[in-house]
Formats: sequence, structure tokens, C-alpha cells
Amino acid sequence: MPRLALYTLAVCVLAIAAAVVSFARGSWLGIVWILIAGISSNMAWYYLRKARADRADRAADRESTSAEG
Repeated sequence: MPRLALYTLAVCVLAIAAAVVSFARGSWLGIVWILIAGISSNMAWYYLRKARADRADRAADRESTSAEG
């Protein structure tokens, strides 16, 4: 798993925990934490898909290079 995806996943988990604590204390600030969790989870998915696509491109390049030679 790419490092940036792990970092954004950790931010997502921490933001969800902060939202739960915030709502448990009766604060509406939890809404901001939910929004941060949503953004960070989208970033994690983006970095995972990007890494997968890069890996597939490298494999296709290796395959086409070996087929030419």
C-alpha cells in the first residue's frame, strides 16, 4: 500500500474518532470532522487507484518491451 494512502487513511480514522468524541460532548464541530474524514477517504482511494494504475502501466511496458525483442 502506498505511503500517502496509509497517511490519508490514518487521518480518516482519526477524524472519525474526533467526530464521535465531538458529537458525544454535544458539539456541532463534529460536522467539520466528518467532512475532513470524507476528503481524506477520497484521497486514500485516489492514491490506491493511482498506485494500481502505475503498477499496471509498468507491467504493460515490460511486457511490450519483451515482446519486441
